[in-house]
Amino acid sequence: MAEAKKIVKDTYLFREGDAPDAMYIVKTGGFAITKTKGNSEIVLAEIAPGAMVGEMALFDNRPRSASVKATKDSEVISLPYDSLTKQMEQLPVWVRAIMKTLNENLREANKKIKMLETNNPDEERFPPHIVNKYISIINLVGFRYGKPDETGGPGIVFTSVLLRNYTIQIFQEATNKMQSVVNALTDLGYLKQEERGDGTQRITNLKTAELFAFVDWYNDWLFKQEKDRMAPLTDAEVKILNGILLFANRAEPNNKGFRKVSLNDVQNDSMKETGNLIRVDDVNPLIEKKYLTEKIMDEKGVYLMVAIEDVEPLARNWTIVNNLKKKLR
Repeated sequence: MAEAKKIVKDTYLFREGDAPDAMYIVKTGGFAITKTKGNSEIVLAEIAPGAMVGEMALFDNRPRSASVKATKDSEVISLPYDSLTKQMEQLPVWVRAIMKTLNENLREANKKIKMLETNNPDEERFPPHIVNKYISIINLVGFRYGKPDETGGPGIVFTSVLLRNYTIQIFQEATNKMQSVVNALTDLGYLKQEERGDGTQRITNLKTAELFAFVDWYNDWLFKQEKDRMAPLTDAEVKILNGILLFANRAEPNNKGFRKVSLNDVQNDSMKETGNLIRVDDVNPLIEKKYLTEKIMDEKGVYLMVAIEDVEPLARNWTIVNNLKKKLR
């Protein structure tokens, strides 16, 4: 019989290695799925009201593969396996076979992901090509299943369930890492997440064209030989480049699409306009790295000729790269 059960914050619903006896539906509060690693505990995922946990052992009765800890005072509905097993026996044999196969496939996928993640403990947790892969999955799910926002807002909408299924079942990547990437892109204003009230989220890709362009550019940059690719930009250099672009956007383009920017005006007005002082010589590293053209000097001052269509995507892409690195440490 179903039974309500209260779990106090920071206590465990069950621990890794425990013998299973029930599955649970989260009624109120929230939980974290955790794994022990050495003397520390790693959070794999968060569970919200409406979500289910502990269901996999219903089919194979294996010990709990992870711990579930309350992140706040919570209440769950306990569904004992004995009762569920009796109800499942009433289902057609083929339905039970499908459910068991799906469960086994999911366990096998989880095992492969764990092997990939622990194969080299010193390896970077979010190497650049993996980050690009997760963003590609987001783009793919949105392109394949996304719908226009019914409220008239920008972007395309899809569910976290679809994203999770593609991540773990098709690409065999870790869903907790995908959630970290989704959270980072949400913080950067590229995605929006909204709770649906059933423990899942409604995800909106707000800037689909920019994320598709970023994946193509970053993939090309990552796999070029080092001698053939432009040097990366630091946070400070990106700020300088964005400051130059601010002033370039105010100038009229010539017949070749270049805009003339006075570096003297930039130095005089940059603090007021951008909050950062950009001196005339601050652009030198960007010129050396070939993001900007050589300076032009005349009796009126020092100038740059800026092709916004070429420079703006580079500034935007390096902003994404640098921010993701900070957020995904």
